[in-house]
Amino acid sequence: MKRSGFSNQGGSRAGGNGPSSPNSPRPPRDGGRSGASTPRVQGARVQGGHGQGAHVSGERPRAQDGRADGAPRAERQAEGRGEPRGGAKKPTAPKATPKPGMLYGQHPVVAAWTNPERRCKALLATPAGLELMTEAFAQAKAAGLARPEPTVVEREALDRLLPAGAVHQGLVLDASPLPELDIADVARACGETDMVVVLDQVTDPHNVGAILRSAAAFGAKAVIVQDRHAPEVTGVLAKTASGALEVVPLVRVTNLSRALTELQDSGFFCVGLAESGPKPLHALDFPGRVAVVMGSEGDGLRRLTMERCDALAHLPTQPPIGSLNVSNAAAVALYEVARRR
Repeated sequence: MKRSGFSNQGGSRAGGNGPSSPNSPRPPRDGGRSGASTPRVQGARVQGGHGQGAHVSGERPRAQDGRADGAPRAERQAEGRGEPRGGAKKPTAPKATPKPGMLYGQHPVVAAWTNPERRCKALLATPAGLELMTEAFAQAKAAGLARPEPTVVEREALDRLLPAGAVHQGLVLDASPLPELDIADVARACGETDMVVVLDQVTDPHNVGAILRSAAAFGAKAVIVQDRHAPEVTGVLAKTASGALEVVPLVRVTNLSRALTELQDSGFFCVGLAESGPKPLHALDFPGRVAVVMGSEGDGLRRLTMERCDALAHLPTQPPIGSLNVSNAAAVALYEVARRR
């Protein structure tokens, strides 16, 4: 699932095995290619002795019990039973906060590892996680990508690095952010019938990740968000996108209204989805390039955003359901536009 950016050909094929990889407008990164060999799996570096938990650099230390020597026996016995002294609550360890660029899970890690535009700093993997990377190791080696040697750790070490409940599948990758693009980059790279997605105040990382995945599946060339009303690119977003973050650029802009004007000046027909839209989406004509504009759940599109669109449309639904989750609505809308290409 290698990201090679945009395609200058009109439209993209949505295949059952994932999106195709068009040509990239992004500048190459230093160190992106070399004659590096396949990362060693056998004999990979193991931290922590036999029978010990693996140690990860920067791992949070275990909380100390805080009991002073010579404490009264009754207090020591109470502590041994897990009872806090003086009725106070027992301290809890702070939640793990992964740093930006830390990806986890098979699809995001494999896609980033095989993406020549990613600079990978460190791969932490369990033995089972390494098995999931076998094909990715071979692809990166064949492409001459410089990649670090994996560090083998125990599952518990990865659990401590990530938020509770994170499904990491034995893989955590520390990677540099992807190069940033702007509207001009998008316009230059798009063909005459390509489409993009514009999100107005969609702040949930799960929704943005799911929309990226649908955008990749149906051939959209970018997802554009307003910087101060959009989530950061985190492992949660990347995990939900399931590798699509390496295929479809997430473009951040300062002013969404100005971005729509720039798209229109570049030949994009901007269609806003709103319950108040006078026509269903399937009744509209889509001449040339299309920008599908979607708002947040609840508030929908802001007034200025709607006024900037060339047309407003709605997705017809059956009672008692009046609307869809924004990520589901995006999938339906992108399919409809792709079907008409």
